[in-house]
Amino acid sequence: MRRVAIIGSQRTPFVKSFGAYSQISTKELLVASLNQLIEKYGLQGKLMDDVIGGAVIKSTKDFNLVREAVLSTALNPNSPGLDLQRACGTSLEAVITMANKIRLGQAEVGIACGVDSNSASPLEVTQRLRNLFLELQFAKGNLARLKIMSQFRPKMFLPSMPSVNEPRTKKSMGEHCELMAKTWNISRKEQDELAFKSQKAAEVALKEGFFEDLVFEYQGQKKDQFIRPETTLEKMASLKPAFDKVSGTLTAANSTPLTDGSSAVLLTSEDYAKKNNLKILAFIEDGQTSAVDFVHGAGLLMAPTKAVSKLITRQKMKLQDFQIYEIHEAFAAQVLATLKAWSDPKYCKEELGLEGILGEIDLEKLNIKGGSLALGHPFAATGARLVGSTASLLAKKENQKALITACTAGGMGVALIMTSPQ
Repeated sequence: MRRVAIIGSQRTPFVKSFGAYSQISTKELLVASLNQLIEKYGLQGKLMDDVIGGAVIKSTKDFNLVREAVLSTALNPNSPGLDLQRACGTSLEAVITMANKIRLGQAEVGIACGVDSNSASPLEVTQRLRNLFLELQFAKGNLARLKIMSQFRPKMFLPSMPSVNEPRTKKSMGEHCELMAKTWNISRKEQDELAFKSQKAAEVALKEGFFEDLVFEYQGQKKDQFIRPETTLEKMASLKPAFDKVSGTLTAANSTPLTDGSSAVLLTSEDYAKKNNLKILAFIEDGQTSAVDFVHGAGLLMAPTKAVSKLITRQKMKLQDFQIYEIHEAFAAQVLATLKAWSDPKYCKEELGLEGILGEIDLEKLNIKGGSLALGHPFAATGARLVGSTASLLAKKENQKALITACTAGGMGVALIMTSPQ
């Protein structure tokens, strides 16, 4: 089986939604990261075997988003594009899909990418208004049209933003995570401390120039907007709950903000990289996707526990075998619930089917350059951000292994193992 190499990545700065990128379309935002990747690795006119990615929020005109983005770049226009979507795990799933194509010999070189812009969210109309417009479209004769038009009411024309609530429970992701925090007895203090740790790690990484090779200037933005050097635990503690106003523990500080941004990763076979004198930053070893039945009691964001369990079992590894852990921080409570679950005998037996526990990890190895709480979370772009940063870390040391996880809407989780090139 062929080895899959990560050559590099590029991403826009992650910014607050309805701000700096508010006039940029979803496609334009994705094209920006693709073109920067092309520029950095001299891919102008090159034929990609595939470009795979997607967005969680997009309009109907973006039904072929990735292919249309490819046609707007400097790549060979014969390069195909594939849209996929696994909520917040979209670009991580894109990396796995592209890697599998390379591993099977179906491809030699390709790009995995993701983009999301709440600023570009399409506005929706009510089902009643839609139905009336359709009836009007097919009505025959002026009398029939007047009869339909008489049913229109001013309030019908009020638009609404697309909802990201879970369709089956009608709860937001934050409300679901509040339930997880209660189930696992996760305090507000624990959540704020994890968020503070993420902020401080990102601040150090920014000062030492870690992001300079990963993030490019775009629309006047030079860095992620959510890194806050001035933040303190005291300031975090003063914030009001965001989802459960009465007894909630999730706040704006320990939850990811609405974010716009895009990211892209270049993958090749090991042979292709050597033939084209491309430096290999890391190798992709294996990936896994899982889901939980959150409708009947499981925590919505607990699926990464299953994905990791299946993945390391298949690889005959232990949870402690990694030097780098990148756990997507949708919420601090979600990360803490995952960590507690791996050390809980009952959960490991009943939910993961294990005889013993997976155990604890060294928290000094977790999200060492900051996580989504500090960097932001453009839904479909986060996975590629995780892979790009992790590859950069793996390139710096020999014999390193990294574990990446991301929770997603719909009770799904994605996990990935990467290793250093030496």
